[in-house]
Amino acid sequence: MSQDTPPPTEPPALPPYAERVLDVAELIPPGRVMTYGDIAEWLEEGGPRQVGRVMALYGSAVPWWRVVRSDGALLPGHERRALAHYRAEGTPLREARRTAGSPGSVPRLDMRRARWDGATGDTPHS
Repeated sequence: MSQDTPPPTEPPALPPYAERVLDVAELIPPGRVMTYGDIAEWLEEGGPRQVGRVMALYGSAVPWWRVVRSDGALLPGHERRALAHYRAEGTPLREARRTAGSPGSVPRLDMRRARWDGATGDTPHS
């Protein structure tokens, strides 16, 4: 190794709040979702924007498609990937509204049926 080459560094440690958010994301059962706000409320810390930031930076290592917007809209730019996961897991969806000029509209999550409250032993579609 030459003197100009910096020594290898360890990846930065995951911030504690981010670790807690990701831990919750991993608890969400297949076929269910929690909103950014639900996770913040469950942790009793931060808010939807903070949870969203954590998911944007670190969420690829967890089932990111299970952490969603409260209106049930799919994550912009990731709709196809998320939709494939939702269909594979049987996550309740609502058909997209047909509006003029919007061919190929993407469905939304059926939040009333898909939302998970963090209770253990909860099953999809209950």
